[in-house]
Amino acid sequence: MPFNNKTILITGATRGIGKAMALKLAASNANIVIAAKSVEENSKLGGTIFSAAAEIEAAGGKALAVQCDIRFEDQIQNVVDKAIAKFGGIDALINNASAIGLTTTEQTEAKRFDLMHDINVRGTFMVTKACIPHLKKSSNPHILTLSPPISLKPKWLGGHIAYTMSKYNMSLMALGWAEELKQYKIASNALWPKTTIDTAAVRNLLGGQMLANMSRTPEILADSAFYILSQPSATCTGNCFSDEDVLAKAGITNLEKYSVVPGANLYTDLFVD
Repeated sequence: MPFNNKTILITGATRGIGKAMALKLAASNANIVIAAKSVEENSKLGGTIFSAAAEIEAAGGKALAVQCDIRFEDQIQNVVDKAIAKFGGIDALINNASAIGLTTTEQTEAKRFDLMHDINVRGTFMVTKACIPHLKKSSNPHILTLSPPISLKPKWLGGHIAYTMSKYNMSLMALGWAEELKQYKIASNALWPKTTIDTAAVRNLLGGQMLANMSRTPEILADSAFYILSQPSATCTGNCFSDEDVLAKAGITNLEKYSVVPGANLYTDLFVD
């Protein structure tokens, strides 16, 4: 088990992709630090940091649930401090928390613009900053950021420029950290799905159950993350990975099991050309 007693901090791990990654890693005896906001159940979203922690421990891992809004430095530092106090170190960080708003410039309210940049850009940056001193002490440290390949095709810029800027900034940071931190053998990569993923955001904000039925399950990203974080940090760095490409490297080419509806026509995700 490559993650036996390894500690992985995941932002936004209450549900969806973040929780799927947590459960996959927990099955390999990892310690999972859940840094997320939800402490009370939301009927549209489901789950809290505490229910996620219970599932993680049932899957075989150890869990630490800490309420955290990554817009605030003191809350970020509190998560990191508690992770070190409980588990003694941090071996990997998964920057999963993100805000979305697929609006044109005129439709984008200042508060939504600020939310996307405060979480996706500033929050991701500050969580990573807080973790770096501890990642330096790990034997195989990784940073994995859920963000897309950077494409300057007009269709990705014209429809929702505010959101696009925030996600591309996450990818720029992932690539920048690969260069900045290579002297410490800290890997930094980005990961993005080729198809839409059945999450609360897809069901509630984007396309409802119809789009969910044309999507894959979060487990495809969980399996991809597991493979990336298992690789030597000194050499597996500086990539904008897609889930399909990662699984192909792992020898997994039949992806049918990840389809929400077997045999359905899958919907290509944003930023995938």
